[in-house]
Amino acid sequence: MTANTLAALLLARAEDDRPGLMFEDATWSWRAHVAACRAAGEWLSGRGAGLHVGVLSENVPELLFLLGGAALGGHVVVALNPTRSVDELIRDSRATDVDLLLWDAPHEALARPVSEALGVESVPLSSLDTSAGLGQPSEPAPGDLVMLIFTSGTSGRPRAVRITQRKIAVPGTSLGALLTPDDVVYCSMPLFHSGALMAAYAPAVASGAALALRRRFSASGLLPDVRRYGCTYLHYVGKALSYVLATPERPDDADNPLEIAFGNEGSAVATRRFGERFGCRVIDAFGSTETAISLTPDPSGPPGCLGRLPEGVAILDPFTGRPCPPARVEDGRLLNPDEAVGELVNTSGLGLFEGYYNDPEADAERVRDGAFWSGDLAYQDADGYVFFAGRGTERLRVDGENLAVAPIEAALREFPGVIEAAVYPVPDAAAGDQVMAALVLDGVFDPEAFTAFLASRRDLGAKSAPRYIRLSDHLPQTPSHKVLKRVLAREGWRTGDPVWWRTPAGLRRLTDADAKGIEEEFVRHGRQHLLET
Repeated sequence: MTANTLAALLLARAEDDRPGLMFEDATWSWRAHVAACRAAGEWLSGRGAGLHVGVLSENVPELLFLLGGAALGGHVVVALNPTRSVDELIRDSRATDVDLLLWDAPHEALARPVSEALGVESVPLSSLDTSAGLGQPSEPAPGDLVMLIFTSGTSGRPRAVRITQRKIAVPGTSLGALLTPDDVVYCSMPLFHSGALMAAYAPAVASGAALALRRRFSASGLLPDVRRYGCTYLHYVGKALSYVLATPERPDDADNPLEIAFGNEGSAVATRRFGERFGCRVIDAFGSTETAISLTPDPSGPPGCLGRLPEGVAILDPFTGRPCPPARVEDGRLLNPDEAVGELVNTSGLGLFEGYYNDPEADAERVRDGAFWSGDLAYQDADGYVFFAGRGTERLRVDGENLAVAPIEAALREFPGVIEAAVYPVPDAAAGDQVMAALVLDGVFDPEAFTAFLASRRDLGAKSAPRYIRLSDHLPQTPSHKVLKRVLAREGWRTGDPVWWRTPAGLRRLTDADAKGIEEEFVRHGRQHLLET
């Protein structure tokens, strides 16, 4: 069997008696883990060939046995997102040809109406038989489908990405090179997202390191788990580091076995502080569910950079297709965003992207003339270091000037007490956009201190300063901890959260009378349609 498949990686562990999976108070050896996967594959095959098995589940061992069983038995796991509504889940399940639905206890109420609408069988995930015999596994090819994972849907409808045997095995083998069989990988990010699958589960399988599984992420539970299981490597996605950093500091925080934290979309501030506080190396990489473009972090590069562009990847103007010139940066401020910010494009091919499932429209949006257009915005400095500048719609136009949100967010996260910051466009009454920021704070908002902070930032131009500041207890997120900015942008300043706004006289609380006046101004300019939700 080719080694470039998840099935081959699993079977290589079939006689390994070292710990392979730890969950709560239970431990499975790799031998027992693989045996459970083979039994699960037999159980699936007894219900039909090539099943598309929808699953609504938290991170539990049975989910991994199901995935391994699908890889060894020629089936496909459809990773459904339990934070979506019943109607959305019905659409997702139909689009991916689900013909069997499994669920764990917290999600039974979601699963029942979905299975009824589809007319398919629905059974508890605990019904999965992991104790049957050890039949002969299939011999899949690297390009065989093993899973369907939906994109996060931060800027539009989620799309089902084809996850093949190779698409799991390649990153698993690559990241597995960071590990030994004596390591322990901590997985608390949801396994229906590609990050946990490819940067936690797959490296553990490839290297023989044990996998410590947590049902769902807990900021306060992370360090106790790391110590309990002896974790040396953890995977994070999105804002998780910021939430861990918001927990109370203790003088012994660095007294733990953790060596590496690997993930993506952690802010430069959070990755630096996390490494310092917990005494580990933080590797913040660039990637997406499509895995068509990957950048290797460069520790010697400037803070916040993604590394350098690999061969065959370019930053192109999405309108002309021409390469964008290097950024001109002064005191950390991007001076030429109009020309420097472009879209990351794999001009040499599709990388590990093997298409969306039954979605030619989505394929055509991403693949043009043999190149993969990521929808991710970036720029590179004069030394060739690349900086993330937002996703697709995360570009604002204020008074005729284009702004990227990522540099503004990076600056706002430096304000004392900020746990998390999200920057997004809201419409201007006359033309273009205004900058709005949603902040999660540890403490009371001080408008005078915030104004002074903005004035002190040489990396922020006058047009980058937020017109509106929303103060929230939490930000709407996907289960993989990516902020749903389309939700924030749709709500704008019409929210139950406190909103401050910048006026010629300074920052002050937005009142109902202020909001009415803003709406009247939109009417005067004939742009009231922009306020419709």
